[in-house]
Amino acid sequence: MSDFRTSDLRTSDSSGPADLLSLTTTGARSGRPHTVRLGFVRHEDRVLVVASNLGADRHPAWYHNLLATPLVTVEIDGDAFQSVAVPAEGAHRDELFAAVVRVAPGYAEYQAATARTLPVVVLDRPGTDAPQTVTTLAGKLLQVHVWLREQLHRVRAETDAHFAAPGPSGPGLGLQIRQHCLAFCQSLEFHHVSEDGHLFPGIARWHPELGEVFERLRAEHVEVARLQNALVALLDDLTTADPAVFRTDLERMTEELTAHLDYEEEHLLPVLADVPWPPPRP
Repeated sequence: MSDFRTSDLRTSDSSGPADLLSLTTTGARSGRPHTVRLGFVRHEDRVLVVASNLGADRHPAWYHNLLATPLVTVEIDGDAFQSVAVPAEGAHRDELFAAVVRVAPGYAEYQAATARTLPVVVLDRPGTDAPQTVTTLAGKLLQVHVWLREQLHRVRAETDAHFAAPGPSGPGLGLQIRQHCLAFCQSLEFHHVSEDGHLFPGIARWHPELGEVFERLRAEHVEVARLQNALVALLDDLTTADPAVFRTDLERMTEELTAHLDYEEEHLLPVLADVPWPPPRP
């Protein structure tokens, strides 16, 4: 349950004339959703929030949460969207912080009060080709698959760009790659666990002829999970992660997952085309 209504702005990092948004993260320890009200600044069509914690020497809890689970929900004036939260790094962070201070000077005072560098987090509204309105379970499955393909493509593009010009974090992997890859891996794991536990058994009751299809899909889930875990392990320490190993594992993931999604859509979309979504209430 959202907690900002009871805590009001006591948990926020609002400062000066910045507008307010609601940020919902997943608790790093509890796994439960937590919502806080934060000041934000728009800069070149980007939404920026600063983990100031009012100038304290520790990062706020919501910042630790988004590092553990980068996929967050942002609500601005009643408009809610999902975003992959990415802290800026190096000179880019300094540039964005200067832009924030021009709008909300109070953040400069918070920075002066602590030795830690106040993180500036970018909350982009992701562009997607995934259908926004779905009326069947086939449409819902395709919506998830399109989003996963897009996230994987973005991680690959960012990895290629990193090889062309190593990022501000040095030769290792940067936060941009880490946050997007972690969001992709966590979403993929949730999707496959849900399929194994709910979707596949539900379809199998009505379509026993698909038994061999489900056996293959479950076996592919195991292989994809192995590759996913290898990627996540590399993200544990960005300074020592070998970009070449990461890139090789990412290419293997791309090959395996693309074939898996194509096969699943070929066999399951036809039987799900007439199943309404969301399911009717009993």
